[in-house]
Amino acid sequence: MPPRSAPTTPAFKVRRSAVAGRGAFAIRDIRKGERLIEYLGERISHAEADARYSDAAMASHHTFLFAVSRQTVIDALVGGNDARFINHSCAPNCEAVIEGSRVFIYARKRIAKGKELFYDYGYARDGTETPEDERRYACRCGAPRCRGTILAPQRPPRPKPHHVVARHTDKRKTD
Repeated sequence: MPPRSAPTTPAFKVRRSAVAGRGAFAIRDIRKGERLIEYLGERISHAEADARYSDAAMASHHTFLFAVSRQTVIDALVGGNDARFINHSCAPNCEAVIEGSRVFIYARKRIAKGKELFYDYGYARDGTETPEDERRYACRCGAPRCRGTILAPQRPPRPKPHHVVARHTDKRKTD
């Protein structure tokens, strides 16, 4: 999505959300493609993020982490801003875009005043997810095509190559 500068008037306000805890709600009409806010917080390593937040110790997942690269995670609980309150949806009206080492939230479409803002968290999968992980990362967005999790959509398995048994024929001329 091409970057557009953010207008000088704030786009949203944080208040209680029916989806999850607090959410961000448009306080004016928002244009498609509008840059709404930068996701801010302390920049830490993945190892530090793992040390701070143990999934096994949490009854349900609740962090404000955003992976920027293989080395860096933004922890919006420390020095973060209101971007951390934009909730997940499987049918989002916003998207998070990594630009260099920064993360910006853009409107994917026109958003009317009063509507809640959402982007798809799409937490990375590594192939070791268990049914317990699926429950821990449950989605309650209510979208008609909700995938039931804030984990990234599962990729369909790659088709297995067809093993063709070739018959060997000797093309050498014999005398």
